[in-house]
Amino acid sequence: MQIKNKTVKNIIKGIENVKGENINIIDFTKLENVDFKYFVICDCQSNIQVNAISNSVKKTVSKELKEKPFNIEGLENKNWVLMDYIDVIVHIFKKDFREIYELEELWADAEIINIQ
Repeated sequence: MQIKNKTVKNIIKGIENVKGENINIIDFTKLENVDFKYFVICDCQSNIQVNAISNSVKKTVSKELKEKPFNIEGLENKNWVLMDYIDVIVHIFKKDFREIYELEELWADAEIINIQ
């Protein structure tokens, strides 16, 4: 599937720049009563990499689109960072935390796109 949303494209680019793994997009555009359009989810091996990915996403989106996240949560613990770009929510997990929360299972009624 071709990704058309510019924010999503640049988020993925930021994740890939620092070797984020297992990137999935959850597409909510066909669902009703959802306040956002996409989740972008990835995981990595360490707290340091969680931090590096969030910084890379922020820099990439800011440079390409002149947008900053509305909110960022989780930078204190760096196990799961959430970046809110209003229509697009980014979830950056340490691998073991992603397995606990299973967001893709929670939103199984939405389309899930795996980025290779």
